[in-house]
Amino acid sequence: RGVIMIITTVGNSELLAKKMALSLKCKFRLIKVDNFPDKELYLQFQIKKNELKGKKVIIVGSFQPDPNFSLLKLILAAETAKQLGAKKVVLIAPYLGFMRQDKMFNYGEAVTNKIMSKLINNSFDKIVTVDTHIHRIKLMKDIFKISAKNLTANHTISEFIKSKFKNKVKQNNIAIIGPDWESYQWAEVIAKQVGCDVTVFKKTRFSSRKVREKMIKPIEIKGKDIIIVDDIISTGHTIIEATKKVKKLGAKSVTTICVHGLFVEGAISKIKKSGVKEIITTNSIQRKESKIDLCKLLCEEIKK
Repeated sequence: RGVIMIITTVGNSELLAKKMALSLKCKFRLIKVDNFPDKELYLQFQIKKNELKGKKVIIVGSFQPDPNFSLLKLILAAETAKQLGAKKVVLIAPYLGFMRQDKMFNYGEAVTNKIMSKLINNSFDKIVTVDTHIHRIKLMKDIFKISAKNLTANHTISEFIKSKFKNKVKQNNIAIIGPDWESYQWAEVIAKQVGCDVTVFKKTRFSSRKVREKMIKPIEIKGKDIIIVDDIISTGHTIIEATKKVKKLGAKSVTTICVHGLFVEGAISKIKKSGVKEIITTNSIQRKESKIDLCKLLCEEIKK
């Protein structure tokens, strides 16, 4: 159907892109990324002459492990694809960076979500992402002029939970917790689809690394297997505080599931030490904890 799937190696999405290309029955091509001796970026599509001409090109790349470098490489790739004759260039960014700085909190700060979106608008024809951070902006179209889709992994995660914890769900031995109000929108929907109790912890933040949690809607925790659901886990401190709380309340086990696992500053080790039995993420960012596959969700959007 005239589609070539392309992946930048720095985007941490090669395995996902290959699965997508196989599912969509389209070609897969890599982009070679290197540096000149002076450290300037070198980028080359690994293609035959005129292979992109008149074609729809889909570039898959999450903004990890280096979001700054990833953005630059994606922009260069998109512009190069157009120079090589691509009819349409689509960005699939399972994890979209630069969305959390959505206002000038302190005078002189860069509002990076607007700057990033301006670059994407200029270089791509469409963007598709998953559960990106939308807080003060309400819709993707508020910052993107091009077609922009923000998919949710809620159903994908709930299906994973129903499969992995099948017997415990039947025995009503599962409860889902959102560690803060922002995460509760994911936790509540997923719990409803799974068919189990759900609650949320109110977070009081004393610093970027120190938070305290309090359960708002009391549910039975003692003896249950608790699943803490969040959209993004970065330093892990919010998860750690929530884990300590449910452990004190007698939770039998604690599993944490997130859409985007950034896991900075040794987060995985710290989370496990707090008593979390298993850490599970989607493959929006590829790592060994990525056990929830977004391939079907993304391919369904591409087929539309």
